[in-house]
Amino acid sequence: MKTQSPNRLIASAVIFASLVLGGCATYKPQPLPTAPDMASTTQLSVPAAQLAVPGLKPHVISSQGLDVTAVMTLAVLNNPDLKAARLQENIAGAQLLQAGLLPDPQLGAGFATSALNYGGVLSLNQDIQSILTRGAAKAAARAAGTQVHLNILWQEIQVAERARELFIQAQSDDRLLTILDASRALLTENYHRAKAAMERGDETSTTVASDLTLASDADATLRQLQIDINLTRHELNALLGLEPSVKLHLIGSPQIQSLSRAKFEGAVSALPHRRIDLLALQAGYQSQEENLRRAVLAQFPSMSAGVDLERDPVEGVNAVGPEVSLTLPLFNRNRGQIAIQRATRDLLRQQYQAQLDAAASQADQVWKTIAIMSAQLKDLDAQLPLLKSAATAAGQNLRQNNLNAGMYVATQSNLLTKQTEEIRLRAALENAQSALSTLLGMPFEAP
Repeated sequence: MKTQSPNRLIASAVIFASLVLGGCATYKPQPLPTAPDMASTTQLSVPAAQLAVPGLKPHVISSQGLDVTAVMTLAVLNNPDLKAARLQENIAGAQLLQAGLLPDPQLGAGFATSALNYGGVLSLNQDIQSILTRGAAKAAARAAGTQVHLNILWQEIQVAERARELFIQAQSDDRLLTILDASRALLTENYHRAKAAMERGDETSTTVASDLTLASDADATLRQLQIDINLTRHELNALLGLEPSVKLHLIGSPQIQSLSRAKFEGAVSALPHRRIDLLALQAGYQSQEENLRRAVLAQFPSMSAGVDLERDPVEGVNAVGPEVSLTLPLFNRNRGQIAIQRATRDLLRQQYQAQLDAAASQADQVWKTIAIMSAQLKDLDAQLPLLKSAATAAGQNLRQNNLNAGMYVATQSNLLTKQTEEIRLRAALENAQSALSTLLGMPFEAP
């Protein structure tokens, strides 16, 4: 066999390593942002066909204002937290790539000399066990990637649900503002009327003090509502990724459909097949099954194989031959990892069962709450026309001097109080209906 100098052996190793390193990635630092990145307008540079939200058809944003579907769409597309969450899919994709890659072969080189000759060794080895477990590793990473995707989808649904709740709250607050402002004006005017009467000697100080308390309470309630409106609007803007100064004009109503008992029970039965967070847990469990299978496969003897090119430094003889390395499964046998993966699978199974139980229980509680509030709202809606008629008659009687101011104010206040109660109860009912549709994994519906 033709001999090779040690310099050639080393040069061959260097050339091979250079070819491999030539395709390596490079590092480039990326600084953090130094300023907020919020939109100053609700207009998007996204084609209408791409304005897709899970469970919602593509929706064109009207220049007249934002309806509930537009608010949910903007929230899902613009929400800063969702933008960050979507990058998790890149990580999951990278992990899938990592799971599918074979380990790099190991190249070894050495040089030795004697008084008469030179020698050295050049070896190339490949791990075999990683090839045997590669299928399970890829399946686990693929299921984990599905879980990440479903978790992001669940976050999108929750953001859309929160946007709908804030839409309901904002519209309810706007209606309440009108009612509470009218109530404050009514009670303030009544106080000034009583005060003037007291100065004339026609009213007692006790009555005036009581009227002042009512006016002050109405003013405090209105001020608290103004604070709540500011909080709701800022939270809505933040959810939509908009600057705090952007003023949203909300139009339309949610119009969430109620569920019959049959539809509700059918939706509860379908929870494991429809609710996204449960599907994500199922994907995570499948990933763990593959991790356990991978650990079981790894209990078999670990083996690597390769080839050696060697020159004896004493005799000057070249030798080429295969090399096999085998780990004897006497003590470890990967029993620790197998036990860990089995215990983890048991934990995930119980966590899934707990989540499924909680989902069914929460849905039942909200559905029954909706039934209670619906009955209450029905009774309240039946009372309001009578109260309005009484308030209108009181106004006429006051103008005809057939009713004193105190009775008039009491009649008007009773109407305004019931109207306030109706607005708040309706908003609570709509929010409960919205929450129930999310708890059941129901698709969003455009009004």
